[in-house]
Amino acid sequence: MPALPTSSSQKSPIESYLHVLHALMLRDMRTRFGATLWGYGVVVLWPCVHIFVLIGIYTFQKLAVPLGDSRPLFFATGAVPVLVFQYISREVMKSVIMNRPLTYYPQVKLFDVILARILVEIVTGFLALLVVTAVLICIGTNPLPADPFKAMCAYLSAILLGIGIGTINVAIIGFFPGWMIGYALLSILLYISSGVMFLPSYLPDKIYYWMKFNPVLQLAEWVRAAYYPYAGIEIDYLYINLCALASITVGLWLVRTVVTKMTA
Repeated sequence: MPALPTSSSQKSPIESYLHVLHALMLRDMRTRFGATLWGYGVVVLWPCVHIFVLIGIYTFQKLAVPLGDSRPLFFATGAVPVLVFQYISREVMKSVIMNRPLTYYPQVKLFDVILARILVEIVTGFLALLVVTAVLICIGTNPLPADPFKAMCAYLSAILLGIGIGTINVAIIGFFPGWMIGYALLSILLYISSGVMFLPSYLPDKIYYWMKFNPVLQLAEWVRAAYYPYAGIEIDYLYINLCALASITVGLWLVRTVVTKMTA
């Protein structure tokens, strides 16, 4: 007797999981950005607005660019990796607060909500990078780094560090919801001290030594080293990658602990 044909409605576990992940990503984008592309476009264009506000401030005050001869390129190389880190670390934390009711469905786990938000933020950051590159080309600035591989590695490290800190934030707000405000204040401090608007290596050695313990600062310097190899910027690649991998490890362990206690 021939075997009965398999129903098309039956899916493998992997297909079912990808379907859930896809649904979470679509819901995430629609609830945060609206049902149209305009809302999503605002988020993608925000880094451009941010960078050109800085350019306008420096132009209005007639301040010289600290490195090179292009204000847009200098600010873009510092702001983009810092913003990529901050957006991922912040939005991953917010995903749990916004989508916690979805975890009541048996098909949806807390990790699925976090992963969906991470993927959305990675795509958003990539599109923002493309927009910034296109704008730089339109205003006559060459956006290609002297060392493309080094720049790509720096952006990937920014994503990994953002994921790690974001997962740690998820665990923290599981016990202390007020941490969202605390992290917003910490993000401002990190942004100011990460060298977006200045060149940290020009500071006195004693100050610069302690500032380099901020891995976000070294991410900005990593990108700038890819664009300005003659600047002699020294990057501790091992330190940055260890911070990223350690934060991911600790974050995932904490999330697992939080999930266990919440379901107990």
